[in-house]
Amino acid sequence: MISRPGRLSRITRGFTLIEIMVVVAILGILAALVVPKIMGRPDEARIVAARQDIASIRQALNLYRLDNVRYPATEQGLQALVEKPVSGPIPDNWKAGGYLERLPNDPWGAPYQYLNPGLRGEVDVFSLGADGAPGGEGNNADIGSWEL
Repeated sequence: MISRPGRLSRITRGFTLIEIMVVVAILGILAALVVPKIMGRPDEARIVAARQDIASIRQALNLYRLDNVRYPATEQGLQALVEKPVSGPIPDNWKAGGYLERLPNDPWGAPYQYLNPGLRGEVDVFSLGADGAPGGEGNNADIGSWEL
């Protein structure tokens, strides 16, 4: 195709305003459908991360119990998995180096809670959820070892 001076060829002409408006409208519709589904994912990811942390802490507690015949007392807390307790029932066979390298915080930045004896199991390890208060629903619900 030979281009005449003063006329743009079809190849170099570009998009019309209507074509651009149609693309923008399609992108707007897709965003309206997809964004709400993506926005809920961070909360779901935090809940999954809390469950994984609790499962890891429970495994460490089980190893502690195998070595020492009992779980740490509530007063000793989960810190007994990192450092040898100096009060309460002092464990005889505490593993050098501990059972966890460090205690993680829950995904909302608060420390995990520990009860022995537990309210819902032999021992309870739990997060109070996004609101940091007992109970709640949805993202604010407590997440605990009783769910595993």
